[in-house]
Parts: sequence; structure tokens; C-alpha cells
Amino acid sequence: MTVDQSTQDKARRLRALGSESVLVLPNAWDAGSAAVMAAAGAQAIATTSGGVAWSLGKGDGEQADRDEMLAAAARIAAVVDVPVTVDIEGGYGAAPDEVAKTVTAVVAAGAVGINLEDSKAPGGPLFTPEEQAERIAAARAAATGAGLPELVVNARTDVYLFGIGEESGRLQDVLTRAAAYERAGADGIFVPGLLDLAVLGELTARSPLPVNAMAGPGGPGVAELAKAGVRRVSVGTAVAQAAYTAARRATLELLGSGTYEELADSLDFFQMNGLFSA
Repeated sequence: MTVDQSTQDKARRLRALGSESVLVLPNAWDAGSAAVMAAAGAQAIATTSGGVAWSLGKGDGEQADRDEMLAAAARIAAVVDVPVTVDIEGGYGAAPDEVAKTVTAVVAAGAVGINLEDSKAPGGPLFTPEEQAERIAAARAAATGAGLPELVVNARTDVYLFGIGEESGRLQDVLTRAAAYERAGADGIFVPGLLDLAVLGELTARSPLPVNAMAGPGGPGVAELAKAGVRRVSVGTAVAQAAYTAARRATLELLGSGTYEELADSLDFFQMNGLFSA
């Protein structure tokens, strides 16, 4: 497969953004949301598997299949000029060769990064560190084979998100996984469910990989996470949830009082339409 210079440049840019400062990634679920985020100044964009699935009328957790997720990623990558990293959930297949197939499709879609989680199913159990390392190595080899060795592989571990094992042992579990994943070719470790700044500080000090946190309302701000050593911050499905909540509120007002206050201060038609070329 031949990867064009623009895609290679985006991959290098995504790598640079992860080392220059804290990389803040809004999570898009379709081409329109991605275009809005890029116009608002996002330097890179991540997808959210949950948001993409909802937009297709399906639930999260690989209910939308590989082809559906990657078609959405291709539309997103085509409409923005910034690097796009794709949430590929568990890789759409447990076997390393299935992960490799997914990564090859990611590169073909024009994206330059992935999140690959170590959950076998929502809520667990998890792949062992050795099993997940094989899957990460397959992802790295597939990216190289597809002509994009610079693909950014963010290895997600759900130890904290799903409360795997005794609480006292979770930090060491994540550190063990980070070491195995780094050796397999991962570029970062994503630990959703962990927002305790003291624990994050210990993790970032000891992890061989840069740490990505998933933030949200009520949790530490980006500056606090950065002070704890976090190098990358994303928000999962939160922006999609906010957008759907806005739709619900506007509908309730329209059907209830028959007024339109919830529609005030929206991006106007010409602002939205202007984000897309004819």
C-alpha cells in the first residue's frame, strides 16, 4: 500500500503534538462534528466508538462493525486537515491477525493513530499483558506493512475503568502492562477511569509510556492533569452526549412550550455550511 505524503506528515505531526505539550483531543463521531472541532482550533481529533455507534443507531462495544467504524473514520479524515486518531475498540477481533486487518483499514481510511483496548468485552475480562502485547505488535507490524510505520498506537488498559483486581494492585497491574505494551511497540498508555491525581502522578513518574487520561465533568482540569504528568487528554463520548442532550432539550421545549430558546446562540446555517466545500 502506498501512503501519500500528507498522511505521513499528519502522523509525524500527531507524534510531535504528543511530545511538545499536553495534547488535548476532542472526540468526534461524524464528519460534521469533526469539522466543527477543527474549525474551533483542535490540533488533532480523536474518534469515539460510542458516539460513532450511536450515530449509526447502534450501541457501543463493537455493536457497529469494523467496516462501519472505518467508514466513519474515513469521512472524518477526509473533511479535516488535522491528524485523526481512531478508537478501534478491541480491534474487531481477538486474534492478532484481526487487529492487523483493522489497522490496515485505518491507514487506508487516512487516519494516523489508533486506540486499542485490552478488554475482551465491556466490563472485562482483560487480555493478559502477554496476549495484548501480541495484539499491539500485530498492529505495529500492520501499520509498517501498510506504509505508515509512524502510526501512533495508544494502548488502552481498562484496569481502572472496570475495577479489575484488588484496588491496591491496580497501579502495579497498569505498570506491568505499560512495560509489556511499550516493548510491543505502543507509543502511549491510556488509562480511562483513573483521575486520582496522586495515583496519576505516580503512574506518570514510573510508566515507560506517556500517559493518556480520559477527563470529564467533575474531574481535574487539563492544567491539573498536566501537572500530574499526563501527556494526552481526551473526553470519550462526552461531547457527543452533550450534543444529543442539546437535541433533547430543544425537542422538549419545542413540543412543550412551543418556544425556541434552546436553539439560540447556535452555529448558524452559513457557518455550518461554510465548513464544507461544494
